[in-house]
Amino acid sequence: MPKALIIGGGIGGLATAIAFDRQGWEVEVLEKAAAIKEVGAGLSLWPNAIRALDALGLGERVRARAIEEGSAGIRNSRGAWLSRADTETMRARYGNPIMIHRADLLDMLHTALPHNTLRTGSTVTEVRPDGTVTHSHGTSTGDVIIGADGIHSIARRAVCGVVEPRYSGYTAWRVVVSPTAPVGDLGETWGRGERFGYAGLADGRVYCFATANTPAGAPSDGLAELRRRFGTWHDPIPSLLAAADDAAVLHNDIYELPALTTYVAGRIALIGDAAHAMTPNLGQGACQALEDAVVLARVAAADEDLTRYDAERRPRTQMIAARSGRIGAVGQLASAPAVFIRNAVLRLIPSSAQSKALAPVLDWEC
Repeated sequence: MPKALIIGGGIGGLATAIAFDRQGWEVEVLEKAAAIKEVGAGLSLWPNAIRALDALGLGERVRARAIEEGSAGIRNSRGAWLSRADTETMRARYGNPIMIHRADLLDMLHTALPHNTLRTGSTVTEVRPDGTVTHSHGTSTGDVIIGADGIHSIARRAVCGVVEPRYSGYTAWRVVVSPTAPVGDLGETWGRGERFGYAGLADGRVYCFATANTPAGAPSDGLAELRRRFGTWHDPIPSLLAAADDAAVLHNDIYELPALTTYVAGRIALIGDAAHAMTPNLGQGACQALEDAVVLARVAAADEDLTRYDAERRPRTQMIAARSGRIGAVGQLASAPAVFIRNAVLRLIPSSAQSKALAPVLDWEC
């Protein structure tokens, strides 16, 4: 029985283990953390990702623990709509995206793994082209080595050398809150060099996220800074921040990878953030990792030549990463004249055009 050795036990790594198991492979997952857990963040799963989850046999279970995203769009800081999503057209053409807590998705993936597949507390120090991986418990080998170890991937060094992530120019905060009153229309609000978004979760809580232009590594005082920046914006943003717990706020600078020249080298393949870490502006980071998992397992089961995976996945993921970066650049505009023009243009774009523009992203099939 061929073996897939997977470095990284996040969403992409666990999904890849499930995908290879369904193809009849032995799988082993090396995860450096002592336990699999994810806290404090919601996750949008777009229709393309839901199709990938269906291919993994998990679609119905995920839908049962998620909630369909409702009406959405972009507003200015006073609450005036700049853009509204055509949800009916979206649903009819692509299917509706759903929102789920990352911890719930990770738990379902973990539960679906074959017994004794996951080895936690395993820090990988070297990946060799012959399929040998050195880690804190010794060495492991595989017929295919999958680097699912994130933006600072060790496996990536064996594929394309040292590639440094680049700072996007903005930082992000994430927090899940229990609102004191129901929250209506969802979506994002764009200010000058700042954005705030919120979306409902199935248990009634609300996932909030915010961005701001800051130097890389700039310190933040968490919830206090969020309230200073966004506390005077339109409802329900002030009340959501009032309901937030400072200890639950996550703060991370946003980094992305430059476009790699390849995702494979011999028996090694990269997936997810190890291959194409992107800004979160299209909500496609985890979605693309799920697609990667399905495609890589299919290619590996049919052919020893992993370059077919590279040919299928690299153009698509790099297109989506570039598009996400452009959206972020527009959303983070800070000068008053540029923001005025941006907002005026957004008001002129018909919602039907926005739905059509998503086709290259959402039309993916397994």
